[in-house]
Amino acid sequence: MPHPSFPVRAALSALCLAGAAAVPSAPALAQGVTLYGLLDASVEHLTDVGQGGASLNRMPGLTGSVPSRIGLRGSEDLGGGLRALFTMEQGLALDAGVLNQGGRAWGRQAFVGLSGDWGSLTLGRQYTMLYWSQLDADILGPNAYGAASLDSYLPNARADNALAWRAGLGGFTVGATYSLGRDAVNAGPGPAGTNCPGEQQGDSSACRQWSAMLKYEAKAWGIALAVDEIRGGPGAFAGLTSSARKDRRSTAAGWVRWGAWKLGAGVIARHNDGRPDAPRSDLWYLGASVAVTPALTLDAQALDLRFRRSDDGARLFALRARYSLSKRTTLYATAGHLSNEGALALSVSNAAPGAAPAPGRSQNGFAAGVRHSF
Repeated sequence: MPHPSFPVRAALSALCLAGAAAVPSAPALAQGVTLYGLLDASVEHLTDVGQGGASLNRMPGLTGSVPSRIGLRGSEDLGGGLRALFTMEQGLALDAGVLNQGGRAWGRQAFVGLSGDWGSLTLGRQYTMLYWSQLDADILGPNAYGAASLDSYLPNARADNALAWRAGLGGFTVGATYSLGRDAVNAGPGPAGTNCPGEQQGDSSACRQWSAMLKYEAKAWGIALAVDEIRGGPGAFAGLTSSARKDRRSTAAGWVRWGAWKLGAGVIARHNDGRPDAPRSDLWYLGASVAVTPALTLDAQALDLRFRRSDDGARLFALRARYSLSKRTTLYATAGHLSNEGALALSVSNAAPGAAPAPGRSQNGFAAGVRHSF
């Protein structure tokens, strides 16, 4: 093909320059945007799995010490103390390289909003206030052996189609969420998807979610109170098949720090219409963490779940050791023992589904892994 003549080349150059002037440069597009992530993988051994009581070795995909994720967050100064903000965060299963949260592209968080002196107002898929109320008091958090083994909603306290407001004044933080349809993903019964999209004509209560929180933080201690309620809808999982049925969790949690030590404790009282035989239960927990050296931290937690007017219950004891190779890379080992009572058949591990023991049986778990953040 012959080369274009000088006039043609000049015209093409002019078009390219005009196009470049019309499109913002890459730095302008990326201004105020942060790419971040955390990758956590472990190998796990469990005893007494299923009716036969066999052992199981696996590389779980939901969590090790914390769930893996990658995300984008950013903000823009709009002037006068007003800022635009957004977050998009997806959960990753490193064992198979797939997405968690029922296969959602941005299943952990996906919201946009504004912030100012009055706090922040955001719209989209985001955490409820129950999540923020437990963040400091729950020592083990989403660890493979921890509170999520007894209540799988706790690390998955998020809502689709949600409006959230949070504001701080001195040491106080107040917040609330309201969802028009809490979970639009049908991923099978479980926290990854509960099949309750809501936003339907004639029933504004179907699949609604709301939460509220009051939190106070001082330098060495803090306390949080919160309520989180989800409503059912046609076809929803976990027995919440009607908007007249609700599942409410009310919590009080607190923590204290001194020197290398931190103590955390709390209770979550639950009223669940999805279990009409024993709708009320209480989950108590007490944990401690100590920095033995600048690199080595030891964590321990005891949890007790009791169903009122029922023989069902469970106790969980868990330990974890973390060794920091750098500010971003950590090795860890964790162990747990869970005792089921009555007809309960909860697994000691919330790191992946499919490993529960027979009803009323106990189970031990051990996992070791590596975590890297960027």
